[in-house]
Amino acid sequence: MSILIRNARMVNEGQIQQGDMLIRHGRIEKMAAEISAPSDIKQEIDAAGRYLLPGMIDDQVHFRDPGLTHKGSIATESRAAVAGGITSFMDMPNTKPPTLTQQALTDKLALGAQTATANYAFHFGVSNDNLDEVLKVDPRRTPGIKVFMGASTGNMLVDDPKVLEALFAQAPTIVLTHCEDTPMISANEAAFRERFGDAVPAVYHPIIRGREACLKSSSLAVELARKHGTRLHVLHITTADELALFDQGPMANKQITAEVCVHHLLFDERDYADLGYLIKCNPAIKTRQDRDALRAALASNVLDIIGTDHAPHTREEKAGHYFQAPSGLPLVQHALAGALELVHDGVLSIEQLVQKTSHNVAQRFRIEERGFLREGYWADVVLVEMAEGETVSNDNCLYHCGWTPFAGRHLRSRVLTTLVSGQVAWHEGQVRPDCRGMALRFSL
Repeated sequence: MSILIRNARMVNEGQIQQGDMLIRHGRIEKMAAEISAPSDIKQEIDAAGRYLLPGMIDDQVHFRDPGLTHKGSIATESRAAVAGGITSFMDMPNTKPPTLTQQALTDKLALGAQTATANYAFHFGVSNDNLDEVLKVDPRRTPGIKVFMGASTGNMLVDDPKVLEALFAQAPTIVLTHCEDTPMISANEAAFRERFGDAVPAVYHPIIRGREACLKSSSLAVELARKHGTRLHVLHITTADELALFDQGPMANKQITAEVCVHHLLFDERDYADLGYLIKCNPAIKTRQDRDALRAALASNVLDIIGTDHAPHTREEKAGHYFQAPSGLPLVQHALAGALELVHDGVLSIEQLVQKTSHNVAQRFRIEERGFLREGYWADVVLVEMAEGETVSNDNCLYHCGWTPFAGRHLRSRVLTTLVSGQVAWHEGQVRPDCRGMALRFSL
């Protein structure tokens, strides 16, 4: 399909260019102040002066396929993602079965090809006994190797020092870490169970999974990466304490980078009173002071990437007591609109936001021909309305779980149109059922 987008404010590489964009054969063919419509144009979109951004690339989601599809699937969650302005996602390995073998990775790639509305890739997992499989990873088709340095879910905790040393020394591609110290968390859980039984109030979650547990584990990951020269990306930073571990400056100069998630930028400990276990996640949403420190670190280029850690659970699961209610939130449908709140609040410019949601992700993971508005690149683009937002409702959620932590919250922006590899994926409030994403490719 050939598409002409007219009269857009195109945000790319620190600049805003007013003009038109011509898309052919899935790619951006031309960007100019004005483009005459060729005869083969199938669709014209009048941006009417709105912002046209590179699609958000989400570096960590849990789309639950295979084995946990009562919570969500690649099909359902990728539809929600394109409605939220996400054009590419990288899925995590803690599924059933977990992505701990090359065959499991191949099977997930096949699922993506069949059902993903957005472009897709799958991180490879690490356990205490699959290092041989990890070393077979092809960095051209696998974005990263995910290691749980704290027991977040399933049986993928890696706590063998020899395995960690070998992983950081030999990893064939970037290492991604979930950093929380399990012995500290277990001790806190025991203390709060003794005090409250199973009915631990949600407000104590950021104390049970506290800042000390985060800092100890993150410090170990950074120490190992510096020792072995590892390309390290620390996921979902939540505390002001951890920020001293990371260098300030352009991401291109860094061997060690860090991500912050949308919910840790928008929620804080006061929200537990209303939302309870609905916002229980690992690592936990912490204090207002931590939230503000994360925002400042994002603006000053200490933190490099904004992701979601989208992790849906059913309402019934979330309704259990503290030790039953699983951790994780559904986020992708409102990720970009939520992140744009930082622009409205003056924390980031829109050019900085695009750097954190698109450019830096593409550069950090060496994604080929995506993440920028450049002629010849794949047309992964999002048209956003900044002047008129919407109040979020559970009624129009596309998630399989059917709820959002943003319900009742007014977001000042909304996604009007999303193009994935040059295909209309979301437009006029509808997901296009014929859109299919492509497997992301990564350069060496």
